[in-house]
Amino acid sequence: MDGWMDGWMDGWMDGWMDGWMDGWMDGWMDGWMDGWMDGWMDGWMDGWMDGWMDGWMDGWMDGWMDGWMDGWMDGWMDGWMDGWMDGWMDGWMDGWMDGWMDGWMDGWMDGWMDR
Repeated sequence: MDGWMDGWMDGWMDGWMDGWMDGWMDGWMDGWMDGWMDGWMDGWMDGWMDGWMDGWMDGWMDGWMDGWMDGWMDGWMDGWMDGWMDGWMDGWMDGWMDGWMDGWMDGWMDGWMDR
């Protein structure tokens, strides 16, 4: 049983889970997200946005926009985003993962092994 626990389980933890964290997640962060930031966003910032910034937007930036950046945006970043990180993500890590570890694994240990 220890061999199964140490082998298959460690392999699952080190392999699939790490691969998910290091692979898909990093690839999403470094790939799609960076591509969005460097590509579409830069093109939007440098092109249409600059022309808009230099004209009508400058007056708007100094007044209403600054209040929006400092108020609503900061509140969104600090509030909703933190809540997502602390809530949903932690809940997934602590809930589903622990439930799988404590539930299914214990059931397998107590059930199949005892027979």
